[in-house]
Amino acid sequence: MYYIPSPYYPVYMPYRDLKSETLNAVTPFVEYGLKEATFTSYSHAMTEVAAIAYLIGKGYDPQTAYKMVESWEVNEQF
Repeated sequence: MYYIPSPYYPVYMPYRDLKSETLNAVTPFVEYGLKEATFTSYSHAMTEVAAIAYLIGKGYDPQTAYKMVESWEVNEQF
């Protein structure tokens, strides 16, 4: 009997390069946070990036997570 994982449900593969995969996934958000900090504050930017990362970890796709967190802001504040 073989188990073929569904392409719709990602499965952790221990033989993958988790370090590179993780850093590649977060780098765009780190860069975004650094740019955001020049307009707001580092605290605000880090909160925003952390919220996006949290939502991605909960299963939201990155674009939806970004839009959701941006929708929570009022006058550049949460």
